Amino acid sequence: MGKPQEQVFAEFEGLEYDEESNFDGDVKYHYGYSNDITTVNGNDVHLTLCPNPSHLEAVNPVVEGLSRAKIDHYLNSEDKIVPVLVHGDAAVAGQGIVYEVVQMALLDGYRTGGTIHIVTNNQVGFTTNYLDGRSSTYCTDVAKTTLCPVFHVNADDVEAVIETMKIALEYRMRFHMDVFVDLLGYRKYGHNEGDEPKFTQPTLYKLIASHPSLREIYLNQLIAEGVVDEAHGETVKKSFENMLDSRLEIAKTMKVAQVKHFLEETWKNIRKATAADFEKSPETGFDKKKLTILAKKISTLPSGEKFISKTAKVFSDRLKMVEDDKLDWAMGELLAYATLLEERHPVRLSGQDVERGTFSHRHAVVKTDEDNEKEFILLNQISDKQAKFSVFNSLLSEYGVLGFDYGYAFGTPDGLTIWEAQFGDFNNGAQIIIDQFISAAEDKWRTMNGVVATWI
Repeated sequence: MGKPQEQVFAEFEGLEYDEESNFDGDVKYHYGYSNDITTVNGNDVHLTLCPNPSHLEAVNPVVEGLSRAKIDHYLNSEDKIVPVLVHGDAAVAGQGIVYEVVQMALLDGYRTGGTIHIVTNNQVGFTTNYLDGRSSTYCTDVAKTTLCPVFHVNADDVEAVIETMKIALEYRMRFHMDVFVDLLGYRKYGHNEGDEPKFTQPTLYKLIASHPSLREIYLNQLIAEGVVDEAHGETVKKSFENMLDSRLEIAKTMKVAQVKHFLEETWKNIRKATAADFEKSPETGFDKKKLTILAKKISTLPSGEKFISKTAKVFSDRLKMVEDDKLDWAMGELLAYATLLEERHPVRLSGQDVERGTFSHRHAVVKTDEDNEKEFILLNQISDKQAKFSVFNSLLSEYGVLGFDYGYAFGTPDGLTIWEAQFGDFNNGAQIIIDQFISAAEDKWRTMNGVVATWI
C-alpha cells in the first residue's frame, strides 16, 4: 500500500490520535488506507484498503459495494477496478457471509466484474486444527457455487505464487468472474502474543520449528540458479533493516498518530456533524408547482404499451391522488426520490421485493403484460438532467446485502443509498453490519457513511 513505515511504527508505539477527544480509534490493523502508487511499468494505480472489524469476513460485501459505486459513478467500466478479498482458511470455510457474497457475483444489482479471493491457508483457525474446522475437502469449496477456478499454490514457492496471481488477474479481466487463490502455507507463531501453538498442534509445530524461512528458501534457490550470491542476499537484508531502523527513529520523535478517512478525497466536500446540526431540521422543501409536475410524470404509464389491469389501476389512482391533493405513503416516498433525482442526487434502493414493494405499494418498476414483459422505471424518465434511480430486487440475504449497500454508500457521499428489509424481523439477519459498521465506524475509523436501513 506504500504506507510510510514510521506511521506504522507510531501506531505500534500507541501514541494518542491527533483528533478530538471523543475519537476512540481502533487496533492498528483495522484501519483503512488509500494511496496512489506508480508501478514498475510507470502506470498509476489507486489502492484502497477498507477498514474492517474483528468480525470475520464482514468487510467482504463492503468492499464489493464500494467497488460497484466507483464503477457506477466514476469509472463506468468493470475493467478499471479489481476487488480483492483476503480470507483465512478457517473463515472462508466457516463464515456464511462468504457464500452470500459469492452468490452476488453475477447479479445485475451487485456484480463488480469479478473478485480475486486470496486465501492465506495456514491450516489452523484461531487455535483449532483444520480437521475440526470444515467438512469439505478444500477450504475453498464454496467457489464451486459459481464454478470459479481455484488455484492451490505452495506458498513457499515465491515465483509460483507470483505467476498464479498473474493468471488469476488475467482470468478475472477476460471473463469477469471470481477466482480463488489458495496459498498453502503455515502460521509460525501462535494465535496471539501469549499463545503456544503446540497446545493445539504439537506434531505440526514440531515440523514448522525446523522448517526454513521463506526468505531462506528463495535465497538458496536464487544462489543455486546463479542469479545472486549469498553476500548480495545479506546486503539486501541489511539495507532493508537499516531503512526500518531509521524509520523507527523517526517514529520515536512523533507526538501523535494520524488517522485519515480512508476515502478522504471522495468525502472532501462533506463535513462532520456538530451538535448544532441536531437542534433543528434542515430545509428540505420543494416548489409545489414543480412537485406536481414530477408527480404526474412518475404516475403516467407510457402510451402505446399494454399493462395488466391491476397495474393500470394503481397508476390511475395515483394520478387522481395528485388531482385531489391527497397522497398515500407510497406516493410520498416516490415523490421524495423524484425531488432528489431532479436535484441530481443519485438514489439506490435494494432489498427483497423492493421493485414492487413488499406489500405491492411501490411499483418503482412496472412491467407490460405477460406477452411482452418490458420494464419501465418512471423515476428515470423525469428529465434529461436528472440523476439515476437504481432499484434492485436482492438475493434472499440481509447480512450481505446491507454490507454491500453500506459499501456503496461509502462511494456515493452525495447520493441516497437505501437497504430495505422485507419485514422488521429480517433486520436481525443484518445486525452484524449494524453493530460492527453503522453504529461504530465513525468512532473507530473516522469514517462517515450515509446508508439508510429501513424495514416495514
